Amino acid sequence: MKHQHKYDANGKQLCCTQEEKIYTKAGAKDLIQDESCCSTKSKKKHEHSEGDGHDHEHSHSANESTFKMFFPSIISLVLLLTAIGFDNVFAADWFTGWIRIVWYVVAYIPVGFPVIKEAFESIKEGEIFSEFLLMVIATVGAFAIGEYPEAVAVMLFYSVGEVFQTLAVTRAKANIKSLLDQRPDEVTILIDSAPQIIKAANAKIGDIIQLKSGEKLGLDGELLSDSASFNTAALTGESKPDTKSKGDMVLAGMINLNKVSQIKVTTAYTDSKLSKILELVQNATAQKAPTELFIRKFAKIYTPIVVLLAVLIAFVPYFFVEHYIFSSWLYRALIFLVISCPCALVISIPLGYFGGIGAASRNGILFKGSNFLDVIASVQNVVMDKTGTMTEGVFKVQEVVFDKQFKEKEILQMVNALESQSTHPVATAIHEFVGKVDSSIKLGKVEEIAGQGLKATIDGKSLLVGNFKLMDKHSISYDIDPNSIVYTLIAVAYDIKFVGYITIADIIKKDAQESINKFKALNVKTTMLSGDKSTVVQFVADKLGITNAFGDLLPEDKVNKVKEIKAKNETVAFVGDGVNDAPVVALSDVGIAMGGLGSDATIETADVVIQDDKPSKIPMAINIGKQTKRIVWQNITLAFVVKGIVLILGAGGLATMWEAVFADVGVALLAILNAVRIQRMKF
Repeated sequence: MKHQHKYDANGKQLCCTQEEKIYTKAGAKDLIQDESCCSTKSKKKHEHSEGDGHDHEHSHSANESTFKMFFPSIISLVLLLTAIGFDNVFAADWFTGWIRIVWYVVAYIPVGFPVIKEAFESIKEGEIFSEFLLMVIATVGAFAIGEYPEAVAVMLFYSVGEVFQTLAVTRAKANIKSLLDQRPDEVTILIDSAPQIIKAANAKIGDIIQLKSGEKLGLDGELLSDSASFNTAALTGESKPDTKSKGDMVLAGMINLNKVSQIKVTTAYTDSKLSKILELVQNATAQKAPTELFIRKFAKIYTPIVVLLAVLIAFVPYFFVEHYIFSSWLYRALIFLVISCPCALVISIPLGYFGGIGAASRNGILFKGSNFLDVIASVQNVVMDKTGTMTEGVFKVQEVVFDKQFKEKEILQMVNALESQSTHPVATAIHEFVGKVDSSIKLGKVEEIAGQGLKATIDGKSLLVGNFKLMDKHSISYDIDPNSIVYTLIAVAYDIKFVGYITIADIIKKDAQESINKFKALNVKTTMLSGDKSTVVQFVADKLGITNAFGDLLPEDKVNKVKEIKAKNETVAFVGDGVNDAPVVALSDVGIAMGGLGSDATIETADVVIQDDKPSKIPMAINIGKQTKRIVWQNITLAFVVKGIVLILGAGGLATMWEAVFADVGVALLAILNAVRIQRMKF
């Protein structure tokens, strides 16, 4: 039966995962299984419920596992070297005939049997021309023509190469999997002031968590203690401790560094930032890059072609060569098969992308798929929001300028009451400035007007709080020029009269300038878009050296600006953090969300998430994408060039099985070592 791909309800492919390509008989599956558990192929044999205690941890150590993986190869190597010694050094008279054949067969079995079994399983699943079949045909053929040492050596080196591939993939997966171990299973909550340990998943919103020094927080919450220092490296890649004050948000995965702290749970276990991050990481490798998908399709077409060519090399010369010797041409055909094995490409390319995703996650950057590593590597434009992206997003009231006919304190209380209906940073700034909301103020017909502000009625009179577009929309006349003031302006109108304005200022992030400098070094054009007033946007842009900056934009205006850039056939990455950025994030070639302060809607829509809100991580993400793509193409070029040269030599009778082994296993190992480099790079 033809193999049918299987998908879950979200369209994620369940079968044919990278794990299934790994040499399972080397014990690799045990090392790389994670919470997503076994591949579809293995689920038939390995089924367990959520509560069976199966946590994929094994009693043997990593060293014992590695030794176990190499053990069959060690046995074969010892037997092979002994046989070669009897053949060439010791010249034992008894080592001839069937004894010699049996010895080499016994040497072949430890490394050959698992590959033969894999070949048969692949055939049963409909994949006839697999790399396993190529190696079986080549080595069995070598036995048939009496090349026993070379038959064993080819399979031995192939098996050793597979184990090294497994170890390299394991290392790459470990970088990603390290994030999956960040969420503790249990938390200590206070019930009637007494500590009680419960499952983190059973904690409810409003529960008080007691977090001791050195403990890891299991859920998102609000800090109730006066202050506490946290290690946030698991979430952000930042080693510097982060000090939080009473009322600040603290996230699951953070480690308490000093004193016992109390945290009130504000988010359900499954909805925490860390849970979303883990989900992104687990699904990241399912989204394949075009290069990776191409290589898989290429291998499926390429393998049957090389088998056919090998058959032609063995038999066609009979009709054209005067002194045709079948064993000689069969030997050339077998060499051709060994050289043509595509494992260097099939393993090293996904490994390169694994490494890229792992290196990014280690630096607090989450890619939702390896395809986005490819896209971000070729980004020509980075379009960014201002507030919360290039600036701190923490506003402070600078000045209140109201007409003297209005009572300033009374109007501010009304404004504070209305702004309490919003979660915008401006509303927070006003609330911090004015103080507690006056509960005696009754608001009616509260309405939020996108990109403009808020509207309500108090005692039958209208109250407008927002930008000057809101004033214009409601025909409120004013006697000031908003463009003459650099700060962000919050205009206020009450009872159809202009009351005045509140000035609010934001702070540019410390690493914003560094980010722009790096963009210029990468030859990436930058544009800043904001709903804030143009003078403020231009002020920030001039300070940072951003050439293109536009203010007073509604969400649809941002979308149009990005469409203008895309109309020039240029790739665009958009960086945002607010709910209103979600449409333009979705439109861009690569949507980047600021994951710390960013809204859940933007994080869900984005392709890349910056966990610590640092703009300097954006050029770092581009650099990781470029380095990953460079390594992948280096491996493709290396494999094709070396294999091409040795294939020609083999077909012409100028290469032996030993050159074939180098072209296959040697190139695969070189490609793997090259792919592993990205995990050691500093960006």
